[in-house]
Amino acid sequence: MYKTTRTIERLDPAINAIISDSAKIEIIAEGFEWSEGPLWLEKQQMLIFSDVPMNTIYKWTEEKGKEVYLKPSGYTGSEPSVCKEPGSNGLTFDNNGNLVLCQHGDRRMARMDAPLDKPTAKFSTLADKYQGKRFSSPNDAVYNKAGELFFTDPPYGLQTQDDTDSKKEIKHNGVYKVMKDGTVKLLIDSITRPNGLAFLPGEKKLIVACSDPAFPNWYIYDLNVDTFEIDNGRIFYSASEEAKTMGGLPDGLKIDKNGNIFATGPGGVYIFNSDGKKLGMIKLENSASNCALSPDEKTLYVTNDMYLLRIKLRD
Repeated sequence: MYKTTRTIERLDPAINAIISDSAKIEIIAEGFEWSEGPLWLEKQQMLIFSDVPMNTIYKWTEEKGKEVYLKPSGYTGSEPSVCKEPGSNGLTFDNNGNLVLCQHGDRRMARMDAPLDKPTAKFSTLADKYQGKRFSSPNDAVYNKAGELFFTDPPYGLQTQDDTDSKKEIKHNGVYKVMKDGTVKLLIDSITRPNGLAFLPGEKKLIVACSDPAFPNWYIYDLNVDTFEIDNGRIFYSASEEAKTMGGLPDGLKIDKNGNIFATGPGGVYIFNSDGKKLGMIKLENSASNCALSPDEKTLYVTNDMYLLRIKLRD
């Protein structure tokens, strides 16, 4: 039996179709420095996730609980890293099912060149520079159906974790797109701390979290479906009021097939509809960093600082 809590705030009746009254928040693993980037592997019936400071990806299964999956995960240099968060952060699949990692320490987007069931620290660089300058520390990533990679690049993997770091080469903190031919395009440079990102169904709109305490917002952008250029950026939801009294900031997010958004932020996991209405919240004491849905979208996994959580949303 797992330790559980049941603090689910219901603000709109629509949430009852998303999270049942009987839903529990289970702590299924613990003991991490800072857990991030959960990703469900359906064939293996396994969740993998990053422990960023420990430069390690863990796996969790119902049978064996937590085990090391891959180390090193984000920094492969021979000298010890001087950074607080050198490991992988966000994890995703490319359109061929390969594991793709946001690597803080190596300052790149990379693909693991090994089968998912035989992980090995062999990586190919997908993108590590923009206009000849190194990225700071890619944080979260998502692919579109066309096979283009979108990712955010805040400074959290650098030694000082801020814009004054002497090794920061790009002035802005950006959202980028990697074309299928490897060309890197800057999409957004106006978000001070771009973090989690995800497409609404249809890929006509992109939501990006900002983890800057001064601007604790989620932003939404329109995408041209032919060129995938960004336009019409505006605030999707501001957590400025919640951030005054609750720990944590807008971070990773996932969107289900109905356009419901599960977004980690101040105080826990927010549930929005596609219009930006806050339907409810999974309230947590510790800062939540990201989440992942099972393929049937009935289970939500949350990386919650030193914990890994599971919420069986409905039967």
